[in-house]
Amino acid sequence: MNRAPRLLILLVAVLLLGGVGAGAVLYAADRSGQKDQEQVGGPAVRPGQVSLAATGERELVFRNLAWGPHRDEVVAVPADRPDGVRTSSGVKCLRFHAAAGHGICLQAVHGPLEDTYRAVVLDDRLHELHSYPAVGIPTRDRVSPSGHHVAWTVFVSGDSYGGSDFSTRTAIADTRDWHVDDNLETYTLIKDGHPYQAHDVNVWGVTFAATDDNLFYATVATGGHTYLVKGDIAARSLTTLHENVECPSLSPDGTKIAYKRRVPGLPSDAQWRLYVLDLRTMKETATAEQRQIDDQAVWSSDSTLLYALPGDFGADLWTVPADGTGSAQLVTKAGLAPAYLG
Repeated sequence: MNRAPRLLILLVAVLLLGGVGAGAVLYAADRSGQKDQEQVGGPAVRPGQVSLAATGERELVFRNLAWGPHRDEVVAVPADRPDGVRTSSGVKCLRFHAAAGHGICLQAVHGPLEDTYRAVVLDDRLHELHSYPAVGIPTRDRVSPSGHHVAWTVFVSGDSYGGSDFSTRTAIADTRDWHVDDNLETYTLIKDGHPYQAHDVNVWGVTFAATDDNLFYATVATGGHTYLVKGDIAARSLTTLHENVECPSLSPDGTKIAYKRRVPGLPSDAQWRLYVLDLRTMKETATAEQRQIDDQAVWSSDSTLLYALPGDFGADLWTVPADGTGSAQLVTKAGLAPAYLG
């Protein structure tokens, strides 16, 4: 064989091998992209348009924790198909809640030396309406059923409710005029029927009433105890109602509070259980969820709760009946800070 055919054969072989190599790289990149989107066995996520407005179809919105390009973004799924493909909004939040066409998004602002935080009020297209500086690490937030108020809690010091060395700051803002009460500790606290003052008062975990924009519930901690308090925005007051209540969540009909309760005798690192308090009788009912819960549950109906527990992606969403019957059931993996719309 002369030199020219040999060179031709060599050139063809190089081109074939190059094509195979490029194809392998493209296939691997495609699989990697699929892995980012689908998390291989985890929830599938796709970009799209998320609306907080009522559409006629009930939806579940929450912070997506599936690994990939849409991690930490607010996503939506049909409420009756929570394991369906998630539509991602592109808006990232550490904590999120929504109601009546408004959202509250607690965000990190990454700086060259340290992160700062802000509370962002969103419209029904998840566009920013107004923002407030948040003076610590985000932990809880809520939108009132009317959409007229938003609330958020941050850790000013510490990053857990588990010990006694933390300090919180809770604010309530009015979405109609943007007035903000930036520290509910300045409200008058009525404890056991009398005005009460102490240096160690902390307030967190606001939940709003559906029938009265002026009314809310929250947790107050002081003197080594926690209390459910009833709040009055106009009167700037907090009144204790019941002891050993943390992170309350008011039922849609306004008759019950879901909350985490410290159960004596349990280990200090797994001390909270999910309970429900009947506000008419003050009777406490333990739910069938037997695991440690450190979340502010939401009500999917007047009889069912939704909440987050630790999972492979950071947290998963679970549900349990509010009356103590049944058992806890997984709703969807890789989710946090849920809200129902519609």
